[in-house]
Amino acid sequence: MATQYKLPEITTQSIYAGKFKDWSPEIRAAGKQIVSGDSAAGCLKPTIERPPSPEVIRKFRATVRPDAGQMKVFYGRAYDPHRQWAQEMTHGINTQPSFTAGELVNPYPKSLFQQRLIDRKERVYSSHVHGPLGRSHAPDLPTYIRPYQFTFGVPTELDIGAGGLINPNKTYAEVDVESQEKHELYVRSHKDFNVGEQMHRSYTSPNFSFNSKFGTPTPHDNTGLHTRKTLKWLHETQQEKGTKIVSKRVDDFREKSQSQLGQVHDPIKDTLRVPPDHSFGILIKPDEYGAGDLLHMRPPGQYLRGKDRQRGVLAATRQHLKKANYHNFNNLLEAFKFYDKDNTGTIDVKKLHEACAKFQLPVEPELLVQLMDYCDANKDGQIDYLRFANFLNWKDKMPSGLPPKSDKGDVVKDSPKLDTTLVKSEDLQPKSPQSAESTPRRLKKQIDSAIGDHKTSASMINAVIGGIPTKDYRTYGTPTIRSDLHAPRIRRMDDTKNYGDESDAYGLVNPSMYSQRGVYEKDFLIPRTLEEIKEIFTSIGVQMTGQTMEDLYRAVAAKHPKGHVSVESFRNILDEIQAVQVAEKTHPLAV
Repeated sequence: MATQYKLPEITTQSIYAGKFKDWSPEIRAAGKQIVSGDSAAGCLKPTIERPPSPEVIRKFRATVRPDAGQMKVFYGRAYDPHRQWAQEMTHGINTQPSFTAGELVNPYPKSLFQQRLIDRKERVYSSHVHGPLGRSHAPDLPTYIRPYQFTFGVPTELDIGAGGLINPNKTYAEVDVESQEKHELYVRSHKDFNVGEQMHRSYTSPNFSFNSKFGTPTPHDNTGLHTRKTLKWLHETQQEKGTKIVSKRVDDFREKSQSQLGQVHDPIKDTLRVPPDHSFGILIKPDEYGAGDLLHMRPPGQYLRGKDRQRGVLAATRQHLKKANYHNFNNLLEAFKFYDKDNTGTIDVKKLHEACAKFQLPVEPELLVQLMDYCDANKDGQIDYLRFANFLNWKDKMPSGLPPKSDKGDVVKDSPKLDTTLVKSEDLQPKSPQSAESTPRRLKKQIDSAIGDHKTSASMINAVIGGIPTKDYRTYGTPTIRSDLHAPRIRRMDDTKNYGDESDAYGLVNPSMYSQRGVYEKDFLIPRTLEEIKEIFTSIGVQMTGQTMEDLYRAVAAKHPKGHVSVESFRNILDEIQAVQVAEKTHPLAV
C-alpha cells in the first residue's frame, strides 16, 4: 500500500515581517514580491568556515610563511619540547629608547630649516597625505573580519614582471612590428593614430594611400635623457635655474668662515675697528738700486732707479737739439763749429746754453748740467766732436763734413786735410762698405746694448741701419696687401682685397685729423690742376699772388716725371720755402 506524503505548505513572508504592524491585514499589498537575496554581511562572512590545515602542512608553512605575529620555526624542530621557552627567550640587552617621555611630551623647538627637512622627508609617503602615519586606511571594516587571515579576490598569476613589461628583451624593430599588428583595431576602437598618420575617411581615390605620413617622428634618446627631464617637476626645474635663497645669518657666517672671490679673508672684520686703508706692520724702505742696476753692475751714485722722469726730460731735450741741428746745418762739422765759437775743439755748458738760446729752447741751467754729464763720458766737463756727433745729432742721416776715408783706414788723397784737434783718424770709419764718405765711429753706453752684445733676429731684420736685407728671401702664399694688382676704379661690394690704398693698423689706432673730416691719404696724392690747388690753399688761409702760385706749381711739376702736382707735393715745397725763410732770420751765419 502506497504511502501518501503531504507536501508542506509554503508560505511567503514579507521582508518587513515583525518590523511593522499591519493595521489592514485584509487588504492585499499591491505589486509583486521579489526575493531580496544575500546581504553584504553574508557576502563578507561566508557561512561555511574554512577547514583548518593539517598539522603536517602547518609545520612546513611555519618554516616559509608563518602566520602574522608568529616566529619562523624550522619544520625539523616543530615538535621540540623546548620550542616554547625558546620562542620567549631574548638575547642581548635592552635598547635604550632614543627619546625620553619628557622629550616626547615637550619636544625641543625646531628651527624653520629643520622643519622643512622633516616635511620634505615625510612628503614621499602617500600615507602622510591620505591618513595619519602608523594607522590603517580602512578603519571601518567589520569586527568579525580578521585582517591578517582574510583575503579578497583571487591570486594574480606572476608573469614576466614589471621589468619585462617596461623594458622587454626585444629589439626596436620587433617591438615596432608587434605594435603594428593590432594597430588597426586600436584605430577603430580608441582612435589611436600614430604620429603623422592620417585619419581613415574611407577615401576611394586610386592616388590616395593610407600609409602616407606627414611631419617628423618624435626624437628619442637611448640614454634616457628625455625620461630624466619628465621625471622632474616643473617647480624643481625652475628652482635649479632661479637664484638660491639663503638665510642672511648663513650668508654672514659663510662670509666670515669661507674665502670669497676677489676679497681678503677677514674673520675678525666686525670686531677689528680700523679704517679700510689701514696697513699693518712696518713699511720697508725701498732699495736705491733696481734689477737693471744690479745686472749692469752700476756703482753707487749712478743708479737709474727712480730717475725715469729725469731721463725722459733729457731724452726730449736731446731730441729737440738733434732736430734743430738737422734742419739748420748741412753737416756735423758745420753744426759743431756753430756751437764752438772760439774754435777750442770742445763745447762746455756756457756754449751749450748760448746755442739753446739761439734755437729758442728754454732749458734750465740744472738740466744743461745733467745733459752735459750724460754726454761727457770721460767726465772732464767738455764735449768733443765725437761725442757731439753721437749724442746730440743724427750722425747717420747727416754728412760728417770730414775728408773721406778708404777701406784701409787712410784718408783719401786730394781731399782736405783732417783737423786732428777735432777728431783723430782712428775715430773715423766709412759710412757704408760701398761709400767712401767717412763718419765718426759709434760710441756705446753701458745701457744702450744688451749684456753680452747679443741680438735677436727680429731686431736684426727690422733694423734701420745695418739690418739683414730680406729682399731675396723667398715668400710663400698670397700677400695681404696686393700691391701687385691695380685697384679697380669702381670696387664691388664683395671685394675685400687690400690693394694698398687702405690704412694700416697704426692708422686705425691713431687716425689723422683729416680722416675725421672725411679726407683720406689718397686725396692728398691725387694729381690736381692749378685751379684746384689754388682753391684748396686759398680756402685754408694761404695768401699769395697768382704769379707766385703759377711759379710754384711749375716748380713742383718739374720734379715729377709725369708733371703731376698733388696737394702733398705742393705743401712740401711751401714747407721748404718757409724753413729757408726762418733760417735766414734766426741763423744767418748757418745759411
